Amino acid sequence: MATKSTSSSVFPSSSSSYPPWTYDVFLSFRGEDTSKSFTDHLYFSLKREGISTFRDDELERGKPISSELRQAIQESRFALVIFSRNYASSKWCLDELAEIVECMKEMGQTVLPIFYNVDPSNVRKQTGSFAEAFDAHEEHFKDNLEKVQRWRAALTEVANLSGFHLQDGMVKNGITCPTAIDIKDHVLVMKFIVNFGTWSVH
Repeated sequence: MATKSTSSSVFPSSSSSYPPWTYDVFLSFRGEDTSKSFTDHLYFSLKREGISTFRDDELERGKPISSELRQAIQESRFALVIFSRNYASSKWCLDELAEIVECMKEMGQTVLPIFYNVDPSNVRKQTGSFAEAFDAHEEHFKDNLEKVQRWRAALTEVANLSGFHLQDGMVKNGITCPTAIDIKDHVLVMKFIVNFGTWSVH
């Protein structure tokens, strides 16, 4: 299993001012990259393990994120952000990511990045396809660059959290290759985190 640096998180107690969690996990992902392969496989694996999971492709795309989606993010104890090649090209994904970062800071949500078929350093440094995506956003939002800067800051913050790195070829068509990471391992880790509230990656 390839992972990032060690990190730990402390979750808010039930006696705090945070709202009750409706979902264990919120999945943020770029549909055209992963929805019919890795994300689909991960979603149903989590569900089979009894982990309540919200998948955001259940809502209408192509518009600013709705109050329904904001509520789903706010009511999720964890957010799994699946960074893929075209993640940053989606304004929807970036709006979603910015909302997730707000919830992490203000509501105690725990965020875990998954780097799927991308080099984590490209995500953190916003190079490669991520640089291309932000160049396009800056051109499109030249009159609202604060919005793009908010996206950049959210991406940088989440990309520097501890998480999972799935390299090219590890998963194909939702099925783990023999020489690759077993998705079950990740699901069991997620189940442990949900049940016991601890997170450490080596």
